[in-house]
Amino acid sequence: MGEKMAEEDRFPNTTHEGFNVTLHTTLVVTTKLVLPTPAKPILPVQTGEQAQQEEQSSGMTIFFSLLVLAICIILVHLLIRYRLHFLPESVAVVSLGILMGAVIKIIEFKKLANWKEEEMFRPNMFFLLLLPPIIFESGYSLHKGNFFQNIGSITLFAVFGTAISAFVVGGGIYFLGQGFFFCVYVFVCFILQADVISKLNMTDSFAFGSLISAVDPVATIAIFNALHVDPVLNMLVFGESILNDAVSIVLTNTAEGLTRKNMSDVSGWQTFLQALGYFLKMFFGSAALGTLTGLISALVLKHIDLRKTPSLEFGMMIIFAYLPYGLAEGISLSGIMAILFSGIVMSHYTHHNLSPVTQILMQQTLRTVAFLCETCVFAFLGLSIFSFPHKFEISFVIWCIVLVLFARAVNIFPLSYLLNFFRDHKITPKMMFIMWFSGLRGAIPYALSLHLDLEPMEKRQLIGTTTIIIVLFTILLLGGSTMPLIRLMDIEDAKARRRNKKDVNLSKTEKMGNTIESEHLSELTEEEYEAHYIRRQDLKGFVWLDAKYLNPFFTRRLTQEDLHHGRIQMKTLTNKWYEEVRQGPSGSEDDEQELL
Repeated sequence: MGEKMAEEDRFPNTTHEGFNVTLHTTLVVTTKLVLPTPAKPILPVQTGEQAQQEEQSSGMTIFFSLLVLAICIILVHLLIRYRLHFLPESVAVVSLGILMGAVIKIIEFKKLANWKEEEMFRPNMFFLLLLPPIIFESGYSLHKGNFFQNIGSITLFAVFGTAISAFVVGGGIYFLGQGFFFCVYVFVCFILQADVISKLNMTDSFAFGSLISAVDPVATIAIFNALHVDPVLNMLVFGESILNDAVSIVLTNTAEGLTRKNMSDVSGWQTFLQALGYFLKMFFGSAALGTLTGLISALVLKHIDLRKTPSLEFGMMIIFAYLPYGLAEGISLSGIMAILFSGIVMSHYTHHNLSPVTQILMQQTLRTVAFLCETCVFAFLGLSIFSFPHKFEISFVIWCIVLVLFARAVNIFPLSYLLNFFRDHKITPKMMFIMWFSGLRGAIPYALSLHLDLEPMEKRQLIGTTTIIIVLFTILLLGGSTMPLIRLMDIEDAKARRRNKKDVNLSKTEKMGNTIESEHLSELTEEEYEAHYIRRQDLKGFVWLDAKYLNPFFTRRLTQEDLHHGRIQMKTLTNKWYEEVRQGPSGSEDDEQELL
């Protein structure tokens, strides 16, 4: 009776007094009742002076980014014009970014202007705007013949190798932070007690090991192409770097997912199984989503003929290019992994359903956008040295560099020896050493380091500063010494060596601008396709399945009328362009004839 009176005292007398008492009693007794999640409040819209200030700030940020890009484009043009081909463009752009950052710092010190906010690199801008075009273009312009011939080796290096590197670096950072390090001497392992580096917990150490395992050998690939090294070596390094970026991002997201969960009551084995399940879901789920999106785009553009309207055709391709990224991120998968596989599939199937005009337009547009994004990333990487406060710990930096190089060796050499048991084209010790040496780090580790949610702020600054130093160390030192090392080890082709004694071209931009990939221009009729692929007796495995069933199902076979129309379209556009060039900015062809 007393409890009931207490309940009545809590609720004032209203017309619904009995209902309120019953509801309250139900909520007290029934602990499993799930209340609806309150709706998120609508964010207030900025108006007036506040909105004007926000527009001014955004405008200055856009202006500053475009100004940096314009200066970098002029720099690349000067490298090409004055034939400074010995200097990779990525190294030149990073150096320019460092110089611009120093100038801006001096201007801020003199209190002439404050561009601190404009020069800051925003991780969201990197992952939403800059990285997707780079990843998609790398998959779309991939030489699929060499890639799929070495797909087993590339997958082993990119997936298992990256995981090995992440565990070695992360485990080393964790044990060093706990006060232990391992000294191996004459096959004897001593465990010595010492306060070595800053302490990081297991998940933070694994997150750092994952993000720093993303390789980006842009300068090395340029050197490989210039010196015409073994195509297998070139494809192994390039193919690994493509898949490695996506795997590294997925591993970092896995570590962050474990950090956000309360793992205090979970054993180490259960934690490992949860991390493995999350990684497999992200990797295979994202790859399947990207593949499915690419196949759907092929069927859409096969059965909806947009070849007579290239603008609509090109617009549809752009939509399908970005579609898997947004969908994957929206359902908590990896957008980078999805857009990579979508690019590979769309290049293999969808591209051949396009008109010749759109094929060329798509290829050159992707190259241009990817170049702008890569240039912007490398420039802001140089600017970042002066753009935010750093925490520099020399012991942490040195041990991280040692662990990164050691993890790369543990990754490359054992896996290469294992693969040689199954490969016809063996990976030689010289190739292994070059693969180990080509483990340059790029913008992805830097952006991931800024994206990590670490507490306290000093830990986040330490990770960011160390990552920048490792990236610059690998790009400037390892990337700059790759060419002398290759020539010292006699890796390049003999004919190429004689040709390259006078001139070596490391300009990726000039190489891409001078060529149009032959495999990206497809004009095979039904009869020509059957003669080139289906009737061949040397096809086997997936290549035979693709040529016999998949390619005919997802791509359109052209008729002679289609070929004739495509050639007329190309000729018409070429003639129109030539007439406009002859006419000049003013005047007409009749005026020109009168002058003649």
